[in-house]
Amino acid sequence: MTAAPKSDHVRLEAVRFAYGGSAGAPVLENMSLSVEEGAFVAILGPSGGGKSTVLKLLSGLVRPQGGTIRIGGTPVTGPRRDVGMVFQKPMLLPWRNVRDNVLLPAGFARAASAREVARADALLATVGLSDSVTLYPGQLSGGMAQRVGLARMLLHDPRLLLLDEPFSALDAMTREHLSLELQRLWMEERRTALFVTHSIPEALLLADRVVVLAGRPGRILADMPVPLPRPRTLETLSGAQFGTLALELRRLFDAAARPGAQAA
Repeated sequence: MTAAPKSDHVRLEAVRFAYGGSAGAPVLENMSLSVEEGAFVAILGPSGGGKSTVLKLLSGLVRPQGGTIRIGGTPVTGPRRDVGMVFQKPMLLPWRNVRDNVLLPAGFARAASAREVARADALLATVGLSDSVTLYPGQLSGGMAQRVGLARMLLHDPRLLLLDEPFSALDAMTREHLSLELQRLWMEERRTALFVTHSIPEALLLADRVVVLAGRPGRILADMPVPLPRPRTLETLSGAQFGTLALELRRLFDAAARPGAQAA
C-alpha cells in the first residue's frame, strides 16, 4: 500500500510585506512557499533578503500587506499557541531563574500550574539543564541560555517551530553540539521546523530542504532537497555527498548575494 502524501502544514501565497506599511519599500514581494507537515526546512541567504521576516509573518508578530499565510489550513491573524519561536538571542528575563524563564509562555497574569511546572522541568532535563533550574541568566553560558530558549519554545507543545539564527552568536563547538541536540529533539517528535541561518554546514546538517532567498524584495532563488540520511553526525560534515551539496549551496548563496539575482 502506498503511503498517503503529507499535507502542507505551512503555506504562504503571493505574500507582500513592507515595514512601514504599504507605502514602504517591500522586503518580500509575491513570496510563495509551502512546507509539509513534519519537515525541517532551512532558509538560507544573505542579509536583507527577508529570511527573518518570513518567520515573523508566520509567528503572527507582523501582518502582510498582501497575499495569504496559513498554518494547518488556518489563516494567521496573530500569535498562536501552536507556534513556538526561538530568536538569535534567547531574551531571558534576568530577574527570573531558568525554570521561571521556561514558564514565561504560561503567562504573567497567573501562577503556572503544577502540570506546566512538570512540563518545564521535563524539557529542561531533555536539554541537559536539570541541575540548572534555579540559576539566573547571568550565571549561564551562551549555550546554556539558548538551551533555555529551546525548552521555552517547546513548553506548549507547538506543532510549528520557528528558529531565527538561534546558534549564530555561539562558538563553533557549542554551535555544532546544539545543532545535533536540535536534530535529536526534532527526530523524536517530528514537528514542522523552519530554521533561518547564514551557515551552509548548519543548513545541511539539519534540514530536509534548503530554501535560498535573494534580493530585496526577497524571493526564492532555489529550493534544494537534502538527501543525507539521518541521524546526521559531525562525521557527516566530512562525507563526499555533504561536500557536493555544500558546493552547490555555496554557488546558490553567492548567486543570491549578487545584485539583481533571479530565481532559477
